[in-house]
Amino acid sequence: MNLIKQNIVFLYTEIAPYFLACCNKLIGSYNVNIHVIRYPVNNEAPFLFNEADNNIVLYNRKHYSKDELLKLVKNINPTKIICSGWVDKDYLRICKRYSKKVPTVLTLDTHWKGSFKQYIASFLSPFVLKNKFSHAWVPGAIQRKYAKKLGFKDTEITLGFYSCDVDYFSSIRDKIVAQKKQNFPKRFIFVGRYYDFKGVDKLWQAFIELQNENPNEWELWCLGTGSLPPVQHPKIKHCGFVQPENFLEYAQQTGVFIMPSLFEPWGVVLHEFATMGFPLLVSDRVGAAEAFLQDTKNGFIFKTDDVNSLKEKLKEMMQLPTEQLNLMGEYSYQLAQNITPKMWADNLMKFI
Repeated sequence: MNLIKQNIVFLYTEIAPYFLACCNKLIGSYNVNIHVIRYPVNNEAPFLFNEADNNIVLYNRKHYSKDELLKLVKNINPTKIICSGWVDKDYLRICKRYSKKVPTVLTLDTHWKGSFKQYIASFLSPFVLKNKFSHAWVPGAIQRKYAKKLGFKDTEITLGFYSCDVDYFSSIRDKIVAQKKQNFPKRFIFVGRYYDFKGVDKLWQAFIELQNENPNEWELWCLGTGSLPPVQHPKIKHCGFVQPENFLEYAQQTGVFIMPSLFEPWGVVLHEFATMGFPLLVSDRVGAAEAFLQDTKNGFIFKTDDVNSLKEKLKEMMQLPTEQLNLMGEYSYQLAQNITPKMWADNLMKFI
């Protein structure tokens, strides 16, 4: 083991529990200190964090001016810097200052769409991005394409930037798998913010239409908050925002996970439910589907923003026998092992 302790600095926007799980795996595997400069918690996703964690030092970005931020990083004396996107100009200033001195890693989850704006970004990248970063770290293949357009070589791009807390969600799966083999819960579950782009209103519409056309025992449970008012229906239950440590209660009582997003750059929650052994129903605009969903094997893919397509897949899932639903869940669990916090930690330490 390297006896010299490395100081890893993360220049972040919003953090989530899965990120801290990856950081803790990094600390458990390597001789490092971790410093995370991050934005305040999102009101629609009010995750709770342990601010007194001895392993990870958290800093509130809003408490530091441009010069104070630079001084903070200088005092930390980083050996690697990981920067979340390019929105924060002060973060870019720091990466510019440390480029060619230590690895400076750009993370992005944006899909390459070939838009005019993206072509402009690609043209300007050598002058505004690539001169600040030595590497790019992305979730999957479609983001790698964008990184290449920005000027990063294949050898400078690493996949697997996002991972859920596989150990934790596997422990939930271990507690519920036997129960579901005996009595599979006929309940769909949605976890996400109540916004148009999450497609939750389309999900409500599709589910209610199915119940009107062919009443059945299936229910829909929704965990989240947001600007869309919750639709009222006797078979739709709204549970509000739920902290990840309380997922066991809901995982025990639900059977199939649905992610109807109109656009989702990645979606770690899909990884979480795959790890818990859920069959999956996912729109064709969810990035994480490339890693965790194989159509018909562990779930179904439906057309984005298409209520009829969603209804067809909901109905198809409802008609499957318990044995097949459980086999789908087992296959989800196997696919979930393709990305783990340990792999995340190993990838980070390879940046040299």
